[in-house]
Amino acid sequence: MSILSKTLLIGAAELGIELSERQLKQFEKYYFMIAETNKSLNLTSIVEEKDVAVKHFIDSLTCLKAVPVEGEVSLLDVGAGAGLPGIPIKICRPAVQVTLVEAQEKKVVFLKKVIKELSLSGIEAVHARAEDAGRSGPYREKFDLVVARAVASMRVLSEYCLPTVKTGGLFLAMKGSKIEEEMAEAKNAFAVLGGMTEDIINLRLPFAGDERNLVIIRKVGATPDIYPRRPGTAKKKPL
Repeated sequence: MSILSKTLLIGAAELGIELSERQLKQFEKYYFMIAETNKSLNLTSIVEEKDVAVKHFIDSLTCLKAVPVEGEVSLLDVGAGAGLPGIPIKICRPAVQVTLVEAQEKKVVFLKKVIKELSLSGIEAVHARAEDAGRSGPYREKFDLVVARAVASMRVLSEYCLPTVKTGGLFLAMKGSKIEEEMAEAKNAFAVLGGMTEDIINLRLPFAGDERNLVIIRKVGATPDIYPRRPGTAKKKPL
């Protein structure tokens, strides 16, 4: 058994997740596709087998510890990049309907290739900016769960993500340590966009011990039509 598979089995088990042989093979293929593509396209600075298993794949699966994702839940991964956390979640929860939104076209091409090579169904990769996806159209206030990993500060991230969450749904932001200041700054953004803090799950990654905070925001009201604003505005003038 490879280092990747051994690490995944142990780390996932610590999160209460069992991985089948088929799922391990999918993760193996996914890893090799990331490593090979990374030679010509900057997907990640983390490339060693064990590091990818822990800091990308297991890290992505912490979402399943924070939120019980079961059945045909609709999930949107904003700023998907190399497909994290959306693809690992899809591998572990095949019934979940996943949409990956990514602004860089070359990365979208990579994501579509991964979807095909891993024989994943009920998942699509979309070339779009987060702000465009959140405007009127097929993605606005549609999703049960919206996730984002290492994309922006909480108040900026909220404007990217909350407009796509249906009322009653959840926005899950994957954060590192020391988020108190970010959360305090984001209170106004949550209120304006229809969100309310439901929980913050604090944990440490298996093997690495790195601290993670999974911020869970409940969508309690509709987002006003003027949000999200034009691309770039949320960063320049955060709520």
